Formats: sequence, structure tokens, C-alpha cells
Amino acid sequence: MAKRLLLISNSTNYGEEYMDYTKPYIKNFLGDTVKEVLFVPYAGVSISYDEYTAKVENVFNKLGYEIKSVHRAEDPVKAVEEAEAIAVGGGNTFHLVHMMHETGIMDAIRRKAEAGTPYMGWSAGSNAACPSLKTTNDMPIIQPRSFEALGLVSFQINPHYTDAIIPNHNGESREDRIREFLVANPDMIVVGLKEGTMLRIEDEDIEYIGTKTVKVFKSGAPTLEFDKNASLDFLR
Repeated sequence: MAKRLLLISNSTNYGEEYMDYTKPYIKNFLGDTVKEVLFVPYAGVSISYDEYTAKVENVFNKLGYEIKSVHRAEDPVKAVEEAEAIAVGGGNTFHLVHMMHETGIMDAIRRKAEAGTPYMGWSAGSNAACPSLKTTNDMPIIQPRSFEALGLVSFQINPHYTDAIIPNHNGESREDRIREFLVANPDMIVVGLKEGTMLRIEDEDIEYIGTKTVKVFKSGAPTLEFDKNASLDFLR
């Protein structure tokens, strides 16, 4: 079956309620056939998994979906194998990938998503859909057994991408850091997803959703910039 992915840059835009702008896109993506969504809360660090699950549950219940969290499952792999749809929340990508490897759900989610089970992620959850976590913005608070992630797409995502430069701050810009990644990984493409944007992938079709532009970075090439009317199918 065709892969179905909804990869969201961030959960919440400034001044909005939690996940508010994502709701219509989630509803459109999951439709009316899905009744229950398996949630992966492992990117949560400063919030307990129970608290995180309750926060997400409040959003999804209002959209008509039940939430089941993988952290409560006696057999996490079995929970993934039985899932109607999978949602992976944001937070710290290193912690998320660490726990996905430790619990064995990394391979299980990959198999399910490749078989057509809807997969959505925001922030760290979008990063986890990439070949690796190497383009995360997060501090490496824990060492996963591998930087390898799900590999559901062939390119890397940099969530929360911004062109902003802090005045009087001499640190690297986001683009500088992505360019460093490309020196070490010259065959990879990086998609900079700005706040309030997302990618919806249906088999080979890639739709960019958002009012801001999206940036695409390649080694040795100028930065490309596209709006929502452009085709990103070249990323396949």
C-alpha cells in the first residue's frame, strides 16, 4: 500500500491554543475511517508521558478520535502492529529516537507506515520520519544506540526552520548549521519547514501546506525556495 504521512513543523503557532492550526489538516488526513490513534510520547522530557498523552488526547478527542499511548502498552511492538494510525509528538528528538530503539518500535512503526498505516508527526515526530535525527535542533541530552530514524522519506527535515538572526549574536544561523550537515552528508537533501507549515505525502505525491515559503538545501547548490503552489515531487 502507499505511504501516508503528515509531517508538521511545529505543534502550536504563537498566540494559539495547543495544536490549533493543525486540527483541520489532521482531520482531513485521518478522515472518518480511523477511530483510534496510537500516540508516541517519548519526545516529552519535562512533561510526564501521562501528562503529554492527556494534552494530545484533548485535541484528538475533539476531532473524533480516541488516543491510545504506546507507553501504557504491555507490549509496545504489538500496540504498533495493531494501530489504525500513529502520531509521534514533538519534544527532544534524541530522547524520542533513544526510546524508539529501546522499545523496539522503530522497526515496527517503519513496517506499519510502509504498509500504508497513516503516520503523523510534529517537530521531533517529523524529524523521526527522516533517515536520521541529524537535522534536529535539539540538545543531545541522551545518546541513542543509533542516530538512525524511520527513513519514511529520503530527505531530511529541519523543523521550526527560521531565517532569523539574533542581533549581536555571533552563533551560526540555521542555514549555516544545515550547510555544515551537507558538508558531512553531501548526498542528502534538507527541507527547512518553517513554523505553521507541513508536508503531506500520499505515496509518491508530496504536498506542501502553509502560507510561508519552504526552503530546500542541497550540497554545492544555491538554496531553493518554494511556495505552496510549487511541486515538491522532485524530493521523492
